[in-house]
Amino acid sequence: MIGFVMVGTNNLDKATKFYDTLLGEIELERVVTNEKYAGYASKVKPNEVEFYVTNPVNEQKASFGNGTQISFLVKSKDLVNNFYNTGIKLGGKNEGAPSIRSGDYYCYFRDLDGNKICAFSKIDN
Repeated sequence: MIGFVMVGTNNLDKATKFYDTLLGEIELERVVTNEKYAGYASKVKPNEVEFYVTNPVNEQKASFGNGTQISFLVKSKDLVNNFYNTGIKLGGKNEGAPSIRSGDYYCYFRDLDGNKICAFSKIDN
């Protein structure tokens, strides 16, 4: 079972602005912020952080993992579309516009630091 997901950034201020807006599309909000990281939780469970964006603890430059992807399961195709469009509008780079793949509805893009982000919805939703 996964406790939370964390991605690195080289500019925490830019990253929090990006993720504040992006994750708001899927009902996550920033619930903790300090000089090193920001944490996001569901609006209905604000004490259970699910996603962090952070400056690397080792103080080296943040980089994305080749083959690494962060995927958010959302409730509908409309949320996938909104998530993708918001990510692109905020400066994310297209990695795959919303469409049906492997029987479900997916979208992919890279965040401002190159982390691969996905949203998907089960097709029966």
